[in-house]
Amino acid sequence: MNFIDKLERKFGRYATDKMPFILIACYALGYMIEKINYSWINYLTLNPYLILKGQVWRLVSWILIPPSESNIFFVLIMLFFYYSISMSLVKTWGVFKYNLYIVVGLLCSIIGSFICMGICYLFVGDVIEVTGAATFFQIGSQYFSTFYVNMSILLAYAATFPNAMILMFFIIPLKVKWLGFFEGAILLYNLIVGVGNPYHNIFFRFGVISALLNFGLFMLLVKGGYRMRPSQIKRRMNFERETNTSRTITKHKCAICGRTDVTNPELEFRFCSRCNGNYEYCSDHLFSHKHVE
Repeated sequence: MNFIDKLERKFGRYATDKMPFILIACYALGYMIEKINYSWINYLTLNPYLILKGQVWRLVSWILIPPSESNIFFVLIMLFFYYSISMSLVKTWGVFKYNLYIVVGLLCSIIGSFICMGICYLFVGDVIEVTGAATFFQIGSQYFSTFYVNMSILLAYAATFPNAMILMFFIIPLKVKWLGFFEGAILLYNLIVGVGNPYHNIFFRFGVISALLNFGLFMLLVKGGYRMRPSQIKRRMNFERETNTSRTITKHKCAICGRTDVTNPELEFRFCSRCNGNYEYCSDHLFSHKHVE
């Protein structure tokens, strides 16, 4: 049982399979706020200086700020795309691991913003004094956004389903791994070149690295993620189809996360024939757990 499985056993009951919907709902609300009054966005940004001044709602409200896009058609396509790949990750990784991935990405961004503020005071304190701390960090806070958290979701999907096909511009078939490589190369180039203004580069680089840190950490902890073969996907689909038609009435408990059919009646449970002993798992872990020898 690895570290993440131990966390899941302890905190798995708090995970929700509605996380992809919650994120999309936050973006939709953010787009509405932009259309009503764009200046309101300034009250939502992840500004560590103002957070320490008492505006603690910014620890959460920055999640509402959606990726920049003015065309409503492309906004709807983007929301649908991220919702689709997020649901695929939920079904493959399990609810808890997807929740953990998103939460770690958000927390890394928050922590990164405060570290960035400390470094700015250490190396460019004179510029902050001239510009004004509130203005300086308000400008920099725009680089801490969910855009790169979304990017981490795309990279995770590409690592988990490298051979999945998507249609670029609704016409060109492309394996998602090549899209992942392309986006990764663009990010690396931007990190090296920067965004022009040397002070903005500090925020930009911290914003990107902190938001994508969850991708590196998570892939390392799960040893490259869950790359499911077609046969494994078919087994999972067959399992879900069978369990949807028949539900046992006895009490069951997952050996990984500890959830039962009493605490989580929406789950189904099965014993693993490859484990040495009577080990029962929920549908989230039946195909992803480490077999007990």
